[in-house]
Amino acid sequence: MPETDQPMPTTPPGSDGGAPHHHAPMSLHVWLEKVDEAIVRDRQRPTRQRRMIAHILYDHRHLNVEELHQQVRACDESVGYATVYRTVKLLERVGLVNVGHFGDGTARYEVAVGDEDHHDHLICTRCNRIVEFENEAIEATQRQIAAAHGFVLTGHRMDLFGVCPACQQKKGR
Repeated sequence: MPETDQPMPTTPPGSDGGAPHHHAPMSLHVWLEKVDEAIVRDRQRPTRQRRMIAHILYDHRHLNVEELHQQVRACDESVGYATVYRTVKLLERVGLVNVGHFGDGTARYEVAVGDEDHHDHLICTRCNRIVEFENEAIEATQRQIAAAHGFVLTGHRMDLFGVCPACQQKKGR
């Protein structure tokens, strides 16, 4: 999987800014259907605003609620922060988005598309750059460790913290 540290123009310094994300295992259409089903199961209406929020979450990763709200308002100024927040919390509660805490003091969200799109994170402790990576050897080791302790893995999250090359150059390591 390629690095995802290309910031968008509206990005606050340090975040990966909700870099565009491509979900090969699940199409946007399927994702939006799942979102609508989850909203209906929660006895709410699948509104245009909620679909827009879900669409932006699908297209971008590692957004916090404020960044997501900014992206949504760029499309529709009438959508309030509370609508964005409640929609994200609903999607988190039903397992359609994952929340991550990457050391910058804010919760960041990304679409949960299942094991076929699993990845881990490298996070720069200076600029908060987030790099996604996949490594089958690490995954195999995690499964072996779990099995050695009698566990069957149902999921995991691995975030590695360090200093990115750009920050190493700035500070002279």
